[in-house]
Amino acid sequence: MAKIAPPPAPKSRKGTPPPPARAVDNLEKPEPAALQPLNLKVPSEFKRELKTYAAQHGRTMTDLLIEAFGLLRAQRGE
Repeated sequence: MAKIAPPPAPKSRKGTPPPPARAVDNLEKPEPAALQPLNLKVPSEFKRELKTYAAQHGRTMTDLLIEAFGLLRAQRGE
């Protein structure tokens, strides 16, 4: 039987990493108070009720969710 050499290892196409002076800006953490996107799925009826309630009370849905989470934690003693 013929002996076939194994295929050569694939070459890395990433190149060399950037110098530390160029990579500094992407290593900082965002401000703790800065809003970050949160993607979650909820039933359409819940979304409709939340959006309606927020609009009726002049609040944002984000404000309501933050307040509700705080109340839940307080209720559970956390």
